[in-house]
Amino acid sequence: MATIGAINDLEIIKEVPFGVYLDGGAHGEILLPARYVPAGSAPGSRVNVFIYPDSEDRLVATTEKPLAMVGDFAMLRVVDVTPLGAFLDWGLPKDLLAPFREQKERMEKGKEYLVFVYLDDISQRIVATARLDKCLGNVPVDYEPGEEVDILIAARTELGYKAIVDNSHWGMLYHSDIFRPLSIGQRLKGYIKNVRADEKIDLRLDKPGHEKIETLATHILQQLKDAGGFMPIGDSTSPEEIRHLFNASKKSFKQAIGSLYKSRLITIDDAGIRSV
Repeated sequence: MATIGAINDLEIIKEVPFGVYLDGGAHGEILLPARYVPAGSAPGSRVNVFIYPDSEDRLVATTEKPLAMVGDFAMLRVVDVTPLGAFLDWGLPKDLLAPFREQKERMEKGKEYLVFVYLDDISQRIVATARLDKCLGNVPVDYEPGEEVDILIAARTELGYKAIVDNSHWGMLYHSDIFRPLSIGQRLKGYIKNVRADEKIDLRLDKPGHEKIETLATHILQQLKDAGGFMPIGDSTSPEEIRHLFNASKKSFKQAIGSLYKSRLITIDDAGIRSV
């Protein structure tokens, strides 16, 4: 049986002038319009298609992949606002509706919002919601410190950034653990720093064991600031001078400035290091 809002591997059962019909199981025959039919396709062959309701609520197939499917979080841009709600560009001809009741704040045309895509049980339509709290924390927290996870940056706060962990839980990245530019909607790998007694999750961006390097990197940035944004130190600086300046080995120093450089917080040249 075909799954609405997902990629399906379906069999072609007949050809018509305007496309082919696919076997949708309990959903019946589903049209794949001619412009999406792969060359050489014929009854009996199979195609990978995304299934969704068209503007008349009939199920239709496409070989195009949307920017988000049912069960996904994504940053999507508002292309129109009507009395029904906001319509979002999700990469398909029919835009995705975010009803007003599913908006935390009134969405505005041209702006991007982080939303969750789901299938409405009553209407069987695919819709979006910006009320993310109800989509998260519905399964027990089962993480160990140091475990690698997928994170999606969701919002900036006074403490740091809220992030969605493995599409299932809220997590927190504190400013003290951030050494690179971050943006809302960015996806990246992270690590569990701590799971508190209330099951709130603290995150980190670097692998465990890098605490010392992170602390040193923070110290270097502060020293740079105090020095006016430039320090004449680098590969040619002696280990003794590095230890005198930063109370660290030269190896740790090189790892720290390498981390700062990758995070685009400093530049490195023959003269020394400069803050960005």
